Amino acid sequence: MGLGGERKLLKMPTRQRIILAGLFIAVAIALFLSPFASKSPVGLDKVAEDKGFLHKGEGQEVFSAPIPDYTMPGVKQEGIATSLAGLIGTLLVFAVAYGLGYSLRRRVKDIEE
Repeated sequence: MGLGGERKLLKMPTRQRIILAGLFIAVAIALFLSPFASKSPVGLDKVAEDKGFLHKGEGQEVFSAPIPDYTMPGVKQEGIATSLAGLIGTLLVFAVAYGLGYSLRRRVKDIEE
């Protein structure tokens, strides 16, 4: 980042810097740590498997997941696919949360006025 970019970052309000720092940390975790996640089934799947009713829930999805089992269509390397899925999921959740927070903040300002 050039000197001008650093100045822009320093002139940002503290709240925006905190949000950007949080997003940066979340993206870094999604990209670099997600490939090391456990390959074991998640808690609910494990319990369903142990109790013998896992097969009852298979094939009855209400909707299909856009990134099923953290795999990216067309990406052959599992680690890269998991990283990309984590990145996309992180950015989508951030966008929804930021949009919701922004719209609620505007409503509160409208009510107060």
